[in-house]
Amino acid sequence: MSMIKLGVPSKGRLMEKTFAWFAERGVTLKRTGSDREYAGAVEGAEGVELVLLSASEIPRELAAGRIHLGVTGSDLVRDKLVDWNKQVVDLAPMGFGHADLIIAVPDCWADVDTLEDLDAVAHAFRVTHGMRLRIATKYHRLVREFLTREGVADYQLVDSQGATEGTVKNLTAEAIADITSSGETLRANHLKILSDGMIHQSQATLFASRLADWGSVSDNFARFAAQLQVETQDL
Repeated sequence: MSMIKLGVPSKGRLMEKTFAWFAERGVTLKRTGSDREYAGAVEGAEGVELVLLSASEIPRELAAGRIHLGVTGSDLVRDKLVDWNKQVVDLAPMGFGHADLIIAVPDCWADVDTLEDLDAVAHAFRVTHGMRLRIATKYHRLVREFLTREGVADYQLVDSQGATEGTVKNLTAEAIADITSSGETLRANHLKILSDGMIHQSQATLFASRLADWGSVSDNFARFAAQLQVETQDL
């Protein structure tokens, strides 16, 4: 029997909350083996195989059709996949993993509150320093599309895979675009969110791949989707 491959985060609170979300719908997901083994099992749903992956890997596996379903942040899908809605379908927001992708600037920029202000500062920065204002981020596609849409120019994105909030203090960027939930880390690093600087409100979401082989699992998927109470007409 062909199996529906369900990719879920392999560790941490995101994994725990994903397991709890499925358990509320009568499906038990669990890790098997040692903590170092990425093996799992599914109980309460026929024909479903658990695939444990990092949250950042799941968009790629969905787009490649190697998994049928996957749980990851909506920000990661939108950032990692070009024309994401042509590759995956948003089946269900899951109500946890909330975080906002925002633009933040130093507190001391008293006259900078909006994207229009940021655009003016970026232009002045380039005239004064002969280089573009640097915005540190891990989310290049989302940030670039947002700033282009909002008409902000004269900036460059610099990659940050560590503590993005510290890049301004460390003089490797002038502003940041990053995920925040409480805002405490931003405040601790003397940063403020622009009043219109919300790029995306992210949460954990159950996605389905448009490119996976659904023909061999269609009956199982219909039963599984009904059990999870998710709509599948867009697939």
